[in-house]
Amino acid sequence: MEKPIIFFIGKPGSGKGTQAELLAKATGWPVVGTSGGLREIVKTGTAAGLKLKETMDAGLLTPYWIASYVYLKTIFSISDGDNVIFDGTSRTVPETKIVIESLKWLNRPFFIFHLTVPDEEVHTRINLRKEKEARADDHVVHKRLEAYYTETEGAINLLREEGMLTDIDGHRPPEVIAEEVRSILKI
Repeated sequence: MEKPIIFFIGKPGSGKGTQAELLAKATGWPVVGTSGGLREIVKTGTAAGLKLKETMDAGLLTPYWIASYVYLKTIFSISDGDNVIFDGTSRTVPETKIVIESLKWLNRPFFIFHLTVPDEEVHTRINLRKEKEARADDHVVHKRLEAYYTETEGAINLLREEGMLTDIDGHRPPEVIAEEVRSILKI
């Protein structure tokens, strides 16, 4: 059986990156974060990179077509025997439609895990992360949550309607969540 392509989605600070890294450690599968790909574009210093930096620093979601570019570039480079874990991919309805259509077209098995956490926990986690990582977009958590509710929630609802979403309670210790994910994946 082909290895499934894995996606972790959810609110900022919901543990997507942590779960992606824990699964990667258990499986050896690489992690690709849309935000990491976007930061690579920012590093180019081009006009697009500068505009992207401005958007990201303001805590806004990037246009879906930029995020889709990063996703498609990755998904089309995966050979049949390889796998990838996406961290935070599929944040808007148009981006989600591209993900759904590409996965159907490729006929690859996949799992999309939605890590659910209350907003209060998001604020707590982001404040802790600010102390450790100093990410540029962590100071605008309220804008990022607003973007989640106006953009990402619609994408999550679409995935749920399509029967493609597995909700995971993300308000538990990371190791417990990771064990549940591995159990669902049968690994």
